[in-house]
Amino acid sequence: MTEDDIRNNAFAMPYTNSAFPPGPYRFTDREYLIITYRTDPDLLRKVIPAPLQMTEPVVKFEFINMPDSTGFGHYCESGQVIPVTLDGIAGGYVHSMYLNDHPPIAAGRELWGFPKKLGEPELRVHKDTLVGSLDYSDIRVATGTMGFKHTTLDTDKVKASMATPSFLLKIIPHVDGTPRICELVQYNLTDITIKGAWGGPGALDLFPHALAPVSALPVREVLSAVHILADLTLPYGSVVYDYLANK
Repeated sequence: MTEDDIRNNAFAMPYTNSAFPPGPYRFTDREYLIITYRTDPDLLRKVIPAPLQMTEPVVKFEFINMPDSTGFGHYCESGQVIPVTLDGIAGGYVHSMYLNDHPPIAAGRELWGFPKKLGEPELRVHKDTLVGSLDYSDIRVATGTMGFKHTTLDTDKVKASMATPSFLLKIIPHVDGTPRICELVQYNLTDITIKGAWGGPGALDLFPHALAPVSALPVREVLSAVHILADLTLPYGSVVYDYLANK
């Protein structure tokens, strides 16, 4: 390989056999269980990176099943998203994510800066209940439940909420361990088709774990539970703030 070969063809690691293909990435029949809960505002402020601002002491705990994903296949994901604003624009800060498939972990971390770690999430229907669970190292750290399709939601409102910006804190270290990239990244889902959206009674239990500290944002009150089935595209993101350039 020449230097130009490397420069012209570099995309991801490993160079000759990257862990994931180029995007954008299309998701078909992506299924969500989103449980929104009230938490401790002081604890929440400590994990929101400036210049993002907290809107209210609320967290969205998500369990997601992705049976048909470009380049990634079938996998499940779970994590926490915090409603925030940036320059007055409302969006969500992705605080934690746990997945059971290596390619989307690698792609998410390397491309956008998703806070992805290996875990064992699951989303399934058990009789009359939609059940989301998250295990880490064979230890249960989260269980969410919702009454299955009790009410039908306005799909236009659900689509609008999914189209709002999401924010990520992307960190990639230099070879000496210092930060080489430290950025706030924004992305917006596109080409969203809502195939169904439902509400129902919900409950969420979070359990302490040293390496999967989802319970560090404790549940004070469950506010809502939503079940969504959608097709959508995850495009590349953009840098909205560079921490190293703004010292």
